[in-house]
Parts: sequence; C-alpha cells; structure tokens
Amino acid sequence: MDLSKSLAIGLIIAASFLGGCASNHTQEQAQGTTTNAAVVDTSDPRDPFEPVNREIWDFNWDVLDAYILRPITVTYVTVMPQPARTGLVNITDNLQEPANFLNNIFQGKVDDGLDSLARFLINTTVGLVGTFDVASKIGIERKREQFGETLAVWGLDTGPFLMLPFLGPSDPRSFTGDYVDGFAFPMSLLEGSVNLARIGFSLLEARAQLLDQEAQLEQSVDDYAFVKNAYFENLEFRVTDGKSGDKAIDDEQLDDFADFEAMLEGSDFDGYEEPAEQLNEEAMDDITDESNELKDKSGEEREKPKRLGKDREGKDGK
Repeated sequence: MDLSKSLAIGLIIAASFLGGCASNHTQEQAQGTTTNAAVVDTSDPRDPFEPVNREIWDFNWDVLDAYILRPITVTYVTVMPQPARTGLVNITDNLQEPANFLNNIFQGKVDDGLDSLARFLINTTVGLVGTFDVASKIGIERKREQFGETLAVWGLDTGPFLMLPFLGPSDPRSFTGDYVDGFAFPMSLLEGSVNLARIGFSLLEARAQLLDQEAQLEQSVDDYAFVKNAYFENLEFRVTDGKSGDKAIDDEQLDDFADFEAMLEGSDFDGYEEPAEQLNEEAMDDITDESNELKDKSGEEREKPKRLGKDREGKDGK
C-alpha cells in the first residue's frame, strides 16, 4: 500500500475518532443544560462536530495556509508561466477522464460517459498525454463526475461535515468517493512520488483559484460558516449538474413575475384609458360646437349690414 493510501486511511480513522469525541462532548453538554430552559440549540444539523471542526479550521487557515500553503501558492503563480500551468492542469484532468466515464455510466448518463471516454482517447494521443485539450477544441466538453456524486445520485446522504487537517472541508461521502476514484485506471498506476506530486499540484491550483476570493472570506462575519455554506452549495451544484442553481433563479424570477402580474391585474389600466378617450371626444365636441356657434354669429353679423341697406333703400323708394 503506497503512502497516499495509507494517509487516506489514517485520515478516515482520525475523523472517526474525532467524531466520537465530539459526540461524547455534545452529549455531556446536553446533559449539563437540561435544567436550563433558556438555552437554545442553534447548531447546524449538518455539522454535529462543529467545535472540533472549528479548531481544525483555525489551524488550517491561521497556521498552515498563512505560513505554508499561501506563500507557496503565490510563488507558484508568480514563477510558473501560464502555458505551463494550463498544460499541467490538462494532464491531471485527463488522468481523471476514465473515472468520469465510469461515474457517468453508473449515473445513467451514457452519452456523457462516451464523451469522457472519447476525450481520454483523443487527448492522450493527439493531445500529447493530455497536455493539450484537443477534445474541447472540437466540441467534446468535459463531463466531470466523481464517485461521491454517484453515491448522491444513488440516494446516499453526505453525512456530517468534516474539516480535515491539510485537506480542508469535506464529508464522508465525498471523501470516500475521492478514495474510490483513485483506483480507476490510470490513477491506480500512479504510485509514490508521482501520485504525491499530482496531489500537491492539485492543491496548489485549487488554492490559486481562491486568491481572488480572499477578500470575501475576510469580510465575512463568520469565516468558518462562510466556507461551510459555500462548500455545501458547490457540492449541491455539482451533484445536480447545476440544476439546483437554475431552479433557484427560475423560482425567484417566477415569484417576481407573479408579483408583477398581480400588480397588473389589480390596476385597471383600461379604466384609465376610457375616461381619457371620453374626455378627448367631449373636448372635440365642445370645440366643434364653439366653432359652429362662431360661424353662425359671424354669418349673422355679415347679414346685418345687408338687411340694413335693404331697409334704407325701401324707405327712400317710398
């Protein structure tokens, strides 16, 4: 058994031990507060080991990340040219394509599974062992699926939230899925220093993606809760293939549309238009009547001199 697998088993045992300690500690606290009716349980049901997880998070963020991982990541991003980074990312992604193929098949996504298999064959050959992502260039996009997501499709819950030393946020389902994916070809062929180099590079790239988001974490009221909620949201997004986020947006848009539609139904715009039309018609009628009256008056004024002239001629003739 290689070093990485031994480390994984050791982390599982440590997580189980810490979980038992946390459970006993939680039971002792519950027994100690039964007489106090004012105590309110505000713990997250997804995180029964929160006291232990918070301690590990503080150690990971304040010690490991601040003094080791972040400085190494910043140096890596500064020194490593972007084309070289892209090539390394493509190689590691290509190594995961057979696992993507199997997980897609296990989830009933046959077309996506065939795409993953095609990507592996094309990028391994034409793409020079995956250095170049030729498959994406010709329209075959990556369909990433992990065994943890397969377990979720099969109905298995995440289990309690875990903050693992060095590795960060996780859960039993995802951790088990990552371990199982490591046995897929060609990942199973990577042993010793090669596999450790792959894991180290993946950690550096994952940390590099978070450099621009550090401000959000520092501005959050509770950095631990922020990371935990972001982890579960991202996990749900990946399990549902992005449908959970689309559904939330659609529901919000539908609610806004329903409110707008109700406002329209409650407002009688036709009632506002009809009086306006009536007023316009009445105004036009009044103008027409006034113009007719003016015409009549002007006609009478023109006829008066004629009548007076005729009357004078009659009197003179007499």
